[in-house]
Amino acid sequence: MAPKQDMEKMELRKNFRNVWHTDLTHSIQNDTPYCCFALWCAPCASYLLRKRALYDDMSRYVCCAGYMPCSGRCGETKCPQLCLATEVFCCFANSVASTRFLLQDEFQIQTTKCDNCIIGFMVCLSQVACIFSIVACIVGIDELSEASQLLTCCSDMVYCTVCACMQTQHKMEMDKRDGKFGPQPMAVPPAQQMSRFDQAIPPAVGYPPQQGYPPSGYPQHPPQGYPQHPPQGYPPSGYPQNPPPSAYSQYPPGAYPPPPAYPK
Repeated sequence: MAPKQDMEKMELRKNFRNVWHTDLTHSIQNDTPYCCFALWCAPCASYLLRKRALYDDMSRYVCCAGYMPCSGRCGETKCPQLCLATEVFCCFANSVASTRFLLQDEFQIQTTKCDNCIIGFMVCLSQVACIFSIVACIVGIDELSEASQLLTCCSDMVYCTVCACMQTQHKMEMDKRDGKFGPQPMAVPPAQQMSRFDQAIPPAVGYPPQQGYPPSGYPQHPPQGYPQHPPQGYPPSGYPQNPPPSAYSQYPPGAYPPPPAYPK
């Protein structure tokens, strides 16, 4: 019976809502070069992915990422690099699965039904091939031995292909984590300048000047003060203009001159 802690982790994983950046069926299309690298150099890819999953801090390394009974009992603290190399070469399948569980627990990623079907088919095919090999050794029939060898070859091909796609999936998820693609963070806006009272025109704050304004024929700046002379044609003809100052000197103080005679 699994410990209580493991059962709690399994229950928590059922509630994960995030998904992988790419599923297993499209990982080879999204990053073909790395998928080829993971196919031909699978242990090397597993070593680099586990180290990257630990943010290149090998002091955090635990054998099989803490998901196996042997975790923490292999002297990982003394030489984590050697322990990781031993893990990826001797227990390659566990190393890939441990990196997958590590990423899923960190980012709360659920495995899609399609991925579960692919992984389940790979495991079932491996078990069937193993059973056929045992039966062929016991019975000793040549035809059954050839069939078991053919089934084992197909199982190995599926296993290698799925593991390569799975490691590519892990790599792309960490690319997303490190911000190598996808939406970039928003840039910090520049500091704005505040206008001062001693400035005639506030400084520009990033808006371009409006083209074609003011229209041609309009003054660029309003005239300062009042006009020195009245506009032409004002006042109308017949109305007296500004009287000379001497016109008011003939009346004593406090008296007002008679109103001017306006034309009838």
